[in-house]
Amino acid sequence: MSSNVVYAIVKAGGRQEKVAVGDVVVVDRLAAQAGSTIELTALLLVDGEKVTTDAKALAKVKVTAEVVRDEKGPKIDILKYKNKTGYRVRQGHRQKLTRLKVTDIS
Repeated sequence: MSSNVVYAIVKAGGRQEKVAVGDVVVVDRLAAQAGSTIELTALLLVDGEKVTTDAKALAKVKVTAEVVRDEKGPKIDILKYKNKTGYRVRQGHRQKLTRLKVTDIS
């Protein structure tokens, strides 16, 4: 394993994602326009052999990402059915998502 590997675990949209510079990540919809830059909260940073988990040190770490576009997730069909009663309810859902491209970890 090379010693210059740099990646971070960030909190985005209620989940944790492993990101490196140049990665494209899909998270829950963010209130940002396409082309704008946002900053993600780092929970862990790996810089070569050095692993940082200290909250004070991570407060100085900036993970910036560019909003590529807003999109929708796959369609989910929800069907409720009860036998012999005529009860049948059908519902669908598509999650709203945002695609991000990580530009810098510093």
